[in-house]
Amino acid sequence: MNRDPLVPLVASPFRHYINGGWETGATTGVSLNPSDLDEPVGDYVRADARQTDTAIEAASAAFREWSQGSAQRRADALDAIGSEMLARRDELGRLLAREVGKPLPEALSEATRAGQIFKFFAAQALRAFAEPVASARAGVEIDVTREPLGVIGIIAPWSAPLAIAAAKIGAALAYGNCVVFKPAESAAGCAAALASIVSRAGLPAGVFNLVMGSGRQVGARIAAHPLVAAISFTGSAETGTRVLQVAAARQARVQLEMGGKNPFVVLADADLDGAVDAALSGAYGSTGQCSTAASRLIVERAVFEPFVDALQAKLARLSVDHALKHGTDIGPVANAAQLERNLDYVRVGQEEGAHLLHGDGGRQLERATRGYFFEPALFIGEPEHRIARDEIFGPLAVVLKADDYDHALQLANDTAYGLCAGICTRSLSRARHFRRHAQCGLVTINLPTTTVEHHAPGGGRKASAYGATDAAFWTAVKTAYVAD
Repeated sequence: MNRDPLVPLVASPFRHYINGGWETGATTGVSLNPSDLDEPVGDYVRADARQTDTAIEAASAAFREWSQGSAQRRADALDAIGSEMLARRDELGRLLAREVGKPLPEALSEATRAGQIFKFFAAQALRAFAEPVASARAGVEIDVTREPLGVIGIIAPWSAPLAIAAAKIGAALAYGNCVVFKPAESAAGCAAALASIVSRAGLPAGVFNLVMGSGRQVGARIAAHPLVAAISFTGSAETGTRVLQVAAARQARVQLEMGGKNPFVVLADADLDGAVDAALSGAYGSTGQCSTAASRLIVERAVFEPFVDALQAKLARLSVDHALKHGTDIGPVANAAQLERNLDYVRVGQEEGAHLLHGDGGRQLERATRGYFFEPALFIGEPEHRIARDEIFGPLAVVLKADDYDHALQLANDTAYGLCAGICTRSLSRARHFRRHAQCGLVTINLPTTTVEHHAPGGGRKASAYGATDAAFWTAVKTAYVAD
């Protein structure tokens, strides 16, 4: 294995990777360090529509060789990517912490998970994608197989720049597709580091392409290009809707993951300490910048006050500081726009009558370095408040009071989103009922809503998601009838 220092960690600007080679762009941008704005991560190049077309055409040209080659070759390449990521998790984790602002332990965990995801898909590449079906006629066999689609456009967010990219890229390549990958501009360094590792895995030129730039230029072109067979997108509901509209106009396949306003229910019979810890982790872990974060805490009336008091006390002990500083529990928010969004929603919550807890929570903080530091906010609110309905994507949670279990379930489902939901209870019957009737794609019982594992299927409902998330998205079904 090539163990030289990762190219993106020592070379700026971070470049595109197109058709097996590194390319510059017409313009450049700066990837900032949200913990220290005076020490940016580096410059990166931006593509225009023409350069995006070149990447798409390269992927299309490479598709025949890659899709018709051996499954073992795909497995070996994915395993090599995963192995190098795991071997260099310290470098990747430190880069991720600097670029996105996740505390270093969380960043290291994500880098590790990304490597494991690629190894998981290395094994998936060797699975037989055949589903025999019994024929109703004598002397006839029916074989149902899955075939790769072609070029997959992957548009990934800054919130988990290694793990989400690994899940999408790993699946696309394992099933025999080729990839054009557009990362979030504020995670260009992580994307370039990932591309550097992929470039050493032995893929034919054009199978994987990294194209950085704006959604208006690169993202829009990926969605509209006739050679892109499918688009996998994670990001805001507004952008996802535009991607869907453009892709649907030419009947391209689309997979959207667009966040949520996730409920976390605490019943009166719950282990209160465990419920508080799960709520704290689910609402404020990863600085609340996670699509599965629990930002609506729905607590049964009988334990409402002790729950709020205990959560407020634990929240006050969390350290907000530089992502690389030892002991930091919550790093900075990822960028200036997100900081301003958080501050705006604190003002909105107070204007609408929600009660702000946690001392001086909900304000910008000053630290030794100049960064986007935000004091976590905890509100007591009402279901109609905007802070209880809008996805904020930051360390801001609202506690809602429920009369009983039925009322808690009604509040949990009273949202346009349906990504995930959690409940804390000692009642097996309540847990089973909630699991069945929560209107979402992922349910946790006595665990944080952020409890996800890479080998289990994900997904969501309502405004949180669109399209399949498993092999049904990455492949096309072919049914063959064969007579003796």
